[in-house]
Amino acid sequence: MRRPHYRYSLASRVTMLATMAVGTAVALMALAAYASVRMQTTEALDQSLLERAQAAVKSPEGLQTLSRQRVPLWVFGAADVRIVFLDTTQGAFSADPAMARAVGRSEIAVANGDKPSSARTVTVNDQRYRMVAAPAGDGHSALVLAQSVEPINSMLDRIGIVALLFGSAGMLAAAVAGWAVARNGLRPVRRLTRAAEEIARTGKLDPIPVDGTDEIARLATAFNKMLATLSESQVAQRQLVADAGHELRTPLTSLRTNLDLLIQAGGSDRLSPAARTELLEDVRGQINEMTTLIGDLVELAREDPATSTHHGLDLAGVVEAAVRRVRRRATGLQFDVRLEPTPVHGDPAALERAVTNLLDNAAKWSPAGGTVRAYLKDGTLMVSDQGPGIAPSDLPQVFDRFYRSPDARAMPGSGLGLSIVKSIAERHDGVVRAGTGPDGGAGFWLTLPTIAAP
Repeated sequence: MRRPHYRYSLASRVTMLATMAVGTAVALMALAAYASVRMQTTEALDQSLLERAQAAVKSPEGLQTLSRQRVPLWVFGAADVRIVFLDTTQGAFSADPAMARAVGRSEIAVANGDKPSSARTVTVNDQRYRMVAAPAGDGHSALVLAQSVEPINSMLDRIGIVALLFGSAGMLAAAVAGWAVARNGLRPVRRLTRAAEEIARTGKLDPIPVDGTDEIARLATAFNKMLATLSESQVAQRQLVADAGHELRTPLTSLRTNLDLLIQAGGSDRLSPAARTELLEDVRGQINEMTTLIGDLVELAREDPATSTHHGLDLAGVVEAAVRRVRRRATGLQFDVRLEPTPVHGDPAALERAVTNLLDNAAKWSPAGGTVRAYLKDGTLMVSDQGPGIAPSDLPQVFDRFYRSPDARAMPGSGLGLSIVKSIAERHDGVVRAGTGPDGGAGFWLTLPTIAAP
């Protein structure tokens, strides 16, 4: 199922991520600033009230004198300060009875000398106050001062509004910057996307211009390499189809001609039994040639057959089996076989096909009574014949598909046998090369990586 955030474009997602990141950062900074200002303001208020209370209890008149005279609030330096005289033996009394009733255990503990001071927030008449108590030093009384925190809350509210406004402006600026960065930064991606869409629409595998050395440039370079590989594959495929069509056209035309002759003759005596037999043998040969060609095409098209099984085996046994098969077909030739045990890792059927193709090629070019040599030593198999050899101009093309030298065009074959040998060798991490054999004829050397003997 498609994920919801993939419904939006990459530029939209980058813009949203940038906005969310800036918004989160601004929110955290605003929260930290708000908490810091609130804590520092509260501590400053507590320190101010405590200093006022300590200065009052240390005055020459003393706390008892002040309490009897009912000193007005302005004595303590602020008209918004509430004063409570606390005596644990007589109780708490103040000009504001509600404030006197707000005195609790913390202030009593200070009056008894159990705590040096106290500071806490209380709610009186729906207003919040910061209440601070300082001991009088006589062991049973204390002076309690309380001041409203509403001005502080108002200031914090204004700070919050300012932070919200600046945060919103920052998020808007981040959204615009993210959109601009995404638009400019993703321009190569859009160009790459348009090129891919153009290739999908037209089928033209033209390379994409690469600018810079960043990740997008590396992606474009990799895309160009993929296009080059795909182009080579298309060219090879078209060449294979063209060559296969050309090679199939000749036996099909000959086969059609022979069949037309047989159909026209029908049951009449216009064709002698010998001529009819010759035509049927020709038809059989052409069918066999087409069967071989189609099998070679199928084998060559399977670059990595799914049915192949690679395991440890002795290449000498594979060569022996291939020699037995070719010897039955080439009864007029001699085979000089010298094999050493050679453990390799591979597909026995594919390797036998490659060795058989080399031996068949040698048998085809060997003169009557000639000798085909097959030597296996140190992981290299040499197959040679006593034929005319390979011309130097043909050596670079001898493993190409459907390539046949001028001397070989009159001989049977599809021109794919040696290509199959090269393909199988490459699938087994090996190499095959052609040259001149020890008897002056064609020689082929197939080298495969060996493994430890089982």
